[in-house]
Order: sequence, then structure tokens, then C-alpha cells
Amino acid sequence: MDELHKKKCVSCDGSTPPFETSEIHKYLKKVDGWDVSSDSEKNYYLEKDFKFKNFIESKEFINRVSSIAELEGHHPDIHFGWGYTKIKIFTHAIKGLAESDFILAAKIDQI
Repeated sequence: MDELHKKKCVSCDGSTPPFETSEIHKYLKKVDGWDVSSDSEKNYYLEKDFKFKNFIESKEFINRVSSIAELEGHHPDIHFGWGYTKIKIFTHAIKGLAESDFILAAKIDQI
């Protein structure tokens, strides 16, 4: 199995089609604990909840996620508060999932 966390996210200009369900399931096996959900328009995204002991640990985690996201040029939606962080990843330009979404998820799991 290739190690996604060692790959680099690739910018998407919107011309690449989003992954089909079979491709999503193939890549989902390469990341740890991420769920795939869809919105009302059937656009798929990755989502994962993280638990922490307090607000400071949550904040420090999202600061590290933010640094990775900036280096990769791929920015997730992040919700956080006392003892939790929820991260949602998808490629906005294609309103769905691509390899870069799974690469970012794998990099976040390395924290």
C-alpha cells in the first residue's frame, strides 16, 4: 500500500471529475478512522472527529492542521471547541473527493 502522507496535494482547477464511489472506498482503506458523508446534493466529503482533554489541546491541534493545510495548499473546514475538533475535507472546485483529500487526511493522521 502506498503511503499517502508522503505524497503532495495537487491543486485542482475543476476539470478533474470527483471520485466515483468505488474509488472513494479504495482510498478510504488507506486512511484511519475517516468517514465519508454526502450533502443534500450528493457531494461526498471526508469527516473525522478528534477528542482532546481541553480547549488548549484542541487549539494546538488545529494550529498544526492549519500549518499542514497551508503547506499543501488544501484547506479543510475545521470546527473546534473545548475538547473537540471536527474536520471536513473535500475539493471545493469539483464539489467532491479526489486523491488530494485523502492525502490531506493521511497527513492529519500523522500529527
